[in-house]
Amino acid sequence: MAARDGEPSDRGSDRVLTIPNALSALRLAGVPVFLYLLLVPHADGWAIAILMFSGFTDWLDGKIARWLDQASRLGALLDPLADRLYTLATIVAFVLRDIVPWWVAAVLIARDVVVAGCIALLRRRGFGPPEVTYIGKAATFNLMYAFPLLLLAEGTSTLATVVRPVSYALAIWGGALFLWSGALYLVQTRAALRSKTPVA
Repeated sequence: MAARDGEPSDRGSDRVLTIPNALSALRLAGVPVFLYLLLVPHADGWAIAILMFSGFTDWLDGKIARWLDQASRLGALLDPLADRLYTLATIVAFVLRDIVPWWVAAVLIARDVVVAGCIALLRRRGFGPPEVTYIGKAATFNLMYAFPLLLLAEGTSTLATVVRPVSYALAIWGGALFLWSGALYLVQTRAALRSKTPVA
């Protein structure tokens, strides 16, 4: 719907019942199932299927939000939350299954703790959260591809041998971008606090 002259087109930004929000909620509901499949029956195939479905719906909900003008504040919260929870669940499960070393998990989790601290500090000072950067999106993209490939690489088949170097490359590159995006959050937070002008 078009906005009136001089007014922003933010109508519907507080909507809850939208297709993108439903997809994000579905992704969130899949997190405990995904974690169970990895840790209890070691049903890696089904876990990979859920991870792939999560990646597809992550792409799809953004497209639908733009196509149908269904962007919302709730969606802006649910989408990155689902990404973070899948990343955290996968890292924890991979450490418990000795797929990645514990120190890698510690570094990646510490990054999220720092970012959460930045967001909390900004909110206390009256600022909105820092903008999501393309580096952060690229990090999530690489890690979401790396995780299922790392699971496939655990086997002894020819396919496992083929995907192993690709999975390691994506994991290393995604991890580096993940840390870089965290550093950018720190820079953005420092700049916002020094400006002393809260974002509405």
